[in-house]
Formats: sequence, structure tokens, C-alpha cells
Amino acid sequence: MVRSLARVALAAALVSQLPFPAAAQSQDYFIPGQAKPAPAQPRPAQKPAAKPASPVQVAPSPLGAPGTAGGPADAQEPPPQLNVQLPPPPELPALPKGEAPPVAIIGVIGVPEVMRASVAAQLVEKVIGERRTKLNEDAQKEQAAWREMQQGLANDRAKLSAEQIRNRERELQERITNAQRQFRDRNRVIQEAAQYALAQIERTLIAVIRQVAEARGMNLVLHRAQVALNVNQFDITEQVTEQLNKILPSVVIPPDGVSPASLAPPAAKTPAAKAAPSSATTTAKPATPAAPAPAP
Repeated sequence: MVRSLARVALAAALVSQLPFPAAAQSQDYFIPGQAKPAPAQPRPAQKPAAKPASPVQVAPSPLGAPGTAGGPADAQEPPPQLNVQLPPPPELPALPKGEAPPVAIIGVIGVPEVMRASVAAQLVEKVIGERRTKLNEDAQKEQAAWREMQQGLANDRAKLSAEQIRNRERELQERITNAQRQFRDRNRVIQEAAQYALAQIERTLIAVIRQVAEARGMNLVLHRAQVALNVNQFDITEQVTEQLNKILPSVVIPPDGVSPASLAPPAAKTPAAKAAPSSATTTAKPATPAAPAPAP
């Protein structure tokens, strides 16, 4: 197909090189605004016109902009097809034979179903939903107060001086700015609390999925939404849900208005608390029980 298009383009280029009057006379065309020419008289034999030179393909301009290497018409034409021979391909070295993967024993799980049935996830949804509802109610009350202040300023504008009007407008603007900043901070803290709680569920859920899969002898677990057809024996959703509710009935949710970043990680405290008694016990063994060792 590409070669046929090239031939058509070459023929069009050859035809375009012919002078228009000669072509018109050969077809006996009528040109508006001019008298119809008389029938052609026999002329003495002329030497045949020199054949046009073979077309030379010109490489397109690197910029591909109109007006370069043949003008705007050439810029619109596709670049010529590259017909060259590639260098020989590299030789592929032989690879050492590796171990074959084990036979796939597949399991299927529906994570959204597990999260909907999770007791901890239901608790997080309830607490975070209540906080968002309270935030929306406070925002609506604050917006109503703004409207009242604006209406009062409009009613009292006629009996206030210019300085008093500017002071009240400045007071209203500062209140709006401060309230918007507070609402943004509260919304951010609520989102961080939700992410903090859901991260605990996700961490435990991954461990439970691995535990149930190993108990069933499975080495590959797929999402149920990615599987077009499966049998119930492959599905471990119910077992994972039951184990998750047994291990993680609740999660730590920061108090309202408290960012999780300000909470001390309990995982970091536990090893330190355990290490302190052990070290104290180790150092206290050589000392006499009746008289404790003096503090350094």
C-alpha cells in the first residue's frame, strides 16, 4: 500500500511539471474570459521535449516547517519510507536453567466485601461520619453568621462613617478568613484520622489473607473482581472476614481534633518498655538484694 501511494505521488509530481497551456491545448479546454482558440494547424515536426530527469527524493527538513526543502507543499507530505537493511541482531547468550515455579494453587477474595463486614471498619466509618457531619453543621452555622453580618452592614451603611464601614468590613473579612482556615484544618485532621485507622485494618488484613492462604495451601490469591469465573472452593472471603473480626475487633482512632502525627506510636514504646526491665534485671543481678546499688 505504501508503494502504491508512492507511485501515485510520483505520477502527480510528473503531471504537475507539465506547462498548463500545453495541457489545456491537448485537452481542448475552454478558459473563461478568453476567446476559444482556432483549431490547431499542422506544425512542422519538432524535436521531442527532453524527458524530465528522474525524481530525486529530498530528505525532509529536520524542523519539518513550511518553506524549507521545497516549500509548504513538501512540508505537508509524509517523509519518504526508509528502505535500508538493518545491522545483524545481537546473539542471545544461553541462560542457565532455573527452577520452575510451583504449581499455582489459586484463591479468590473479595476485599470490598471483607471491609463491609469488618467490625473495625464499621466503627471507623461511624466515628468519621459523625465528625464530618458535625463539621458540615458548624460550617453552615458560620456561613449563616456571615450573611447576618453582611446584611447588618448593608442596613447600617447609611448611618455609619467611612471609617466605621471599613472597620466592620475588615472585621467580617478576618472572621471569614479565620473560619475558613479552621475548617480546612479540621477537615484535614478528620481525613488523617480516617487514613490512620484504615491503615491499621489494611496491615492486619494482609497478614490474615496470607495466614488463611497458607492454611489452605494456596500460593496465589486474586481479587474476585479480576476473575470471570470461579468455584466456591477457591473463595476465602468468608474465612478472612471471620479471622479479621476475631483478631482486630477495633482500631485506634485519634480523638476529635487531634492529628495522628501528634500521637506517640505504641509500637515504638513497647520494645523500649520491655528492654528497660530486662536491662535493669541484668544489671541488678550482681548487686546485693538487701542494699540496692547506688545511682550513678
